[in-house]
Amino acid sequence: MKYTIFLLLAAFVFVGGLESVNAQGAMTRKATRFRSIQKSPTDLSYMRDGRSGPVHARVIYGRPFKKGRDIFGGLVPYGKVWRTGADEASEITFYNDVVFGDKEVKAGSYALFTIPNKDSWDVILNSGLHQWGAFTYDQKMDVVRTKAKVEMSDNSIENFSIAFNNGNMIMAWDKTMVAVPIKVK
Repeated sequence: MKYTIFLLLAAFVFVGGLESVNAQGAMTRKATRFRSIQKSPTDLSYMRDGRSGPVHARVIYGRPFKKGRDIFGGLVPYGKVWRTGADEASEITFYNDVVFGDKEVKAGSYALFTIPNKDSWDVILNSGLHQWGAFTYDQKMDVVRTKAKVEMSDNSIENFSIAFNNGNMIMAWDKTMVAVPIKVK
C-alpha cells in the first residue's frame, strides 16, 4: 500500500513537473507571438512650469514617420478629421481648468482630433476616449473646437511631434507646425 501511494505521488510529481516544463515551453512559444514593435512609437509630452514644476497637462500620441511621403494634403487629407498622430486617437489630460485656444476647458481627459487645412487647423477636444484612429469619431461628443494658424518651417520633421513651449501646445510634422495657446486658470 505504501509502495502504491509512493508510486502515485511520484507519478503526480513527475506529470506535474512535465506540465510545468510544457507550460514553460508553451509560454516561450507564445512569447514569440507578441506583435513586433510599433511602427509608430507612442510618446508623451508634459506641460509644466519650468523643468520640474507642477504638471498642468499631458498628451499621449503616436509618432508616425514621414518616410518620404507627402503628409498634409496627401497622407493626411485636408478637410477631414485626423486622429492627430497614429494608432489610437491622441489623448490629452488637463490637471487644472485651462483656456485652450480661446475656449474654457475643465480639468479632465479628452481625445485630441484635428482637421488640417492648408492655412489653419481645427483643433478638437472630444469626450470619446480610447478610440482607434478617427473611425468612430462623433462630432456630437466635441467639447471644444479652436483654430490654429499653420506655420511653415524650413526644416522637415521626420516624426509627428507634440511639445509644450511658452504656454503653447505645438504640433509639427514635415514642414507644417501649428500652435494652440493654453493658459492655466
